[in-house]
Amino acid sequence: MMKRKEFILGAAVGLTFAAAATAGGVIDWPGANAAERPTAAGRLIPSAGAAGLAFAPPQGAPLSFADIFEQVAPAVVQIDVETPVERPRGGVIPIPGLPGFGFQAPDTQQPGEEEEPRTAQGAGSGFFISADGFIVTNNHVVANATKITVKLSDGRELSGRLVGRDQDTDLAVIKVEGSDFSFVSFEEAAEPRVGDWVIAVGNPFGLGGTATAGIVSARAREIGDSSTPYTDYLQIDAAINRGNSGGPTFDIYGRVIGVNSAIFSPTGGSVGIGFAIPANIAKSVTDRLMSGQAIQRGYLGVQIQNLLDDYRRSLGLPDDQEGAYIAEVTPGGPGEQSGLRAGDIVVSLNGQPITSSTELTRRVGQASPGDTLRLEIIREGRRQTLNVRSGTRPADVNAQANPTDEDPNIQPGRPQAPAGEVVEGMTVAPITEALRSRYSIDENVRGLVITGVAETSRAGRAQVPAGAVIMQANGRPVSSVAELREVIAAARTANRDSVLLLFRIPQGNRPFVLELEAK
Repeated sequence: MMKRKEFILGAAVGLTFAAAATAGGVIDWPGANAAERPTAAGRLIPSAGAAGLAFAPPQGAPLSFADIFEQVAPAVVQIDVETPVERPRGGVIPIPGLPGFGFQAPDTQQPGEEEEPRTAQGAGSGFFISADGFIVTNNHVVANATKITVKLSDGRELSGRLVGRDQDTDLAVIKVEGSDFSFVSFEEAAEPRVGDWVIAVGNPFGLGGTATAGIVSARAREIGDSSTPYTDYLQIDAAINRGNSGGPTFDIYGRVIGVNSAIFSPTGGSVGIGFAIPANIAKSVTDRLMSGQAIQRGYLGVQIQNLLDDYRRSLGLPDDQEGAYIAEVTPGGPGEQSGLRAGDIVVSLNGQPITSSTELTRRVGQASPGDTLRLEIIREGRRQTLNVRSGTRPADVNAQANPTDEDPNIQPGRPQAPAGEVVEGMTVAPITEALRSRYSIDENVRGLVITGVAETSRAGRAQVPAGAVIMQANGRPVSSVAELREVIAAARTANRDSVLLLFRIPQGNRPFVLELEAK
């Protein structure tokens, strides 16, 4: 149904890690039996779970979760939001979740009349964590909301205001006025194990007051979402659908062990793969948001990715060598100021081994701005230590760990007049002003520009693009053809069949493993 001032929009999302939060709905909260049994206001005390009983099920579990649901449901709320919808030129209203699709809105505006604002409605879930009205939900539920309405399990509707949000963990805190609200607590001391029972309560598809049950399917999941680089998710198989976002995941004692945030689905609905932000992460972030603190994280100013097997082989590193490969260093950032450079491999931070790019991102993020970070790196085959003073991570920086070698932006080029010498099927030349102009190469970039690639060569079959600049070969800066040939000769002498090149293209730095031609 469309009205003049607002449009209720909804769409299914295909195979994706789908944020589970945009569900319209007209069915009122509550549902089930949440309000049938009066519950005393204040903190909800777990029905069992003495200090020594971490996640052992009480007698009778899992015959029924009814007692747990009736205990915790009064703390779970439905969150309805209104967000502005920008009407594109041509009067086409986009459909959320389906880029490039939309529908033509009727033109009801009279001549001389100002266009009235349009909004979209969405719904999510949340839960009280204090008696005075603080509520936890997902950032993506309330981001850009112009109006927040909180529906309680007893049928009351209260106006909510945003207290704070953290995009990097997808958490937010809102508040309603009042006191003596029933609330629940995060469980930090006991960690759930794979196979432990869980209960999810929330507002799927606007239905409200809905409980689903399942088990912890996995821990410490990385879901490939660069917008939340600081979260190791709990994977659960309790049904999570649109509108469950921001709702709690409980253990069988009614303790919050996670905040439902995302699903993996080929249909847009639950297929038994849901993801919850663990309680220890959620509590530390929400505590700071409740107190009005800004969420600040450490910052190196580098783009990193995992140290792949092909990289190890090309660089002659042991098969078990772990670390994070620095693909690019931000000009003027803390890393560059302390001497980090592209091609370095970070193998430890403050004496603790670094096993992946994700681990480095999170460890740096745990540092406070101004902290000294002692990095052990491998550069051109040799280990050295650098001290970097951490900066403050900018709010608009997205994590870029694990960029792929097969970048869709890299396309083969065909310059009309290749110039230079042929090395491994690539025609390369030192950068001149004419080449900078032809390929739009930034004046700060140094290296060898590729002016042509033989289609039948290994470089050609890998679609190495003309116009790319080779800045490094096996971690060594190269500015002449002779230097590139030396690195390749050294690799052959060491019986290695590839070299690791670091390209500069318009989209940024890209490492590339070049398989050497047969002699």
